[in-house]
Amino acid sequence: MTAAAAPGNPASTPESGPPAAPSASTSASAPASGTGPAWKGWAAVCAVALGIFCLITSELLPVGLLTPVGADLGVSDGTAGLMVTVPGLVAGFCAPLVTVGAGRLDRRLVLCVLIALMAAANLAAAFAPDFAVVLAARLLVGVSVGGFWAVAGGLAVRLVPAHHVARATALVFGGVPTASVLGVPAGTLLGELGGWRTAFAAVGALGLVTLAALLLLLPQLPPTRSITFPELAALLRENRAVRAGVVVTFLVVTGQFAAYTFVRPILQDVSGIDARYVSTLLLGYGVAGVAGNFLAGARDAYRTLLTVSACLTVILALIAVLPGAVAGTTLLLAWGLVYGGVSVSLQRWMITSAPAAAEAASSLMVAMFNLAIAAGALLGGLAVDGISAPAAPLSGAVLMLLAAGTVRVTSVRRRDSGPKG
Repeated sequence: MTAAAAPGNPASTPESGPPAAPSASTSASAPASGTGPAWKGWAAVCAVALGIFCLITSELLPVGLLTPVGADLGVSDGTAGLMVTVPGLVAGFCAPLVTVGAGRLDRRLVLCVLIALMAAANLAAAFAPDFAVVLAARLLVGVSVGGFWAVAGGLAVRLVPAHHVARATALVFGGVPTASVLGVPAGTLLGELGGWRTAFAAVGALGLVTLAALLLLLPQLPPTRSITFPELAALLRENRAVRAGVVVTFLVVTGQFAAYTFVRPILQDVSGIDARYVSTLLLGYGVAGVAGNFLAGARDAYRTLLTVSACLTVILALIAVLPGAVAGTTLLLAWGLVYGGVSVSLQRWMITSAPAAAEAASSLMVAMFNLAIAAGALLGGLAVDGISAPAAPLSGAVLMLLAAGTVRVTSVRRRDSGPKG
């Protein structure tokens, strides 16, 4: 029986008050699996964070390379955006599939296989003769991203003591904005210096390094329970907070990637920033994002996401219409800082909404997160090709406004349905 279906379980009554931080006693995952020194648990957390970093770098690598890839392989920027859309769609479907299909497999083995698949896919893309082969390789990246993220999202509670879970979860998801700090800008720079194929090959090599780290540092993680598709459906159907979290994930992430996938042409066409400085600005965006991730790490997920979505509504609208390099740079850095808190806040929303079904709730969020990446890239591509570059961030701003309204309504319902004094 899922947490959503269990009478009296906090996961089945999500409106009973603000979600509490997840703990080892309330999570579906087992307590920290190791009995050795504390540093081993943190080393394992760092290995998982490196895996998330590597996968998100791989997924978002084309963001800074759309123009050179399109020029080399003879496709438009909008079509090149499929390199983000395809893995996003595949990852969205694979998150629940891997969660259910992994069954009784050791989670350490699952993570290692998925990171190895990602490395192979990027090496294949580096030697691809045409755009069709690149897309096929990107499909495999999607399998890796969806499966790895869904499994890894709830592992912190098994690797460190309960009172460190929030910090460890923030560290794991620090791999997401750090991919923007190091991964995407470094890939963009490598693409400028040695060609886009060099960038894909470098990410493939990093995947092999990550595989070695997981094999050396991650303890055995046997499954604590099996999850079925009916249980996932029941959790989504019966737990209002989980359902709202999935909707908010779709709106925020679709809005983000409608704009961010095309950040390069936006900076060049709207802000008038020289192409030579794009990689440096993306580095600044990522640094701000890391700061945002850790600022949001242990804060209330509802309040954080309300603030984030409201601020991004304004930022995306302004970056679409304000000309000038100073305005573009300032707005880009603010964008990175605010969006940096999204991944860890969504993860906390889902886990604390269904504390006894953490892995299942995480897989639902990851599925929608990646489907939303695909939807955002597709929406942005249609806007850029059909209208102009500014249409992409304006579309994102509309979705962020809808997300803010959804979070607000959900927060009010939780407060009003809480215990009455």
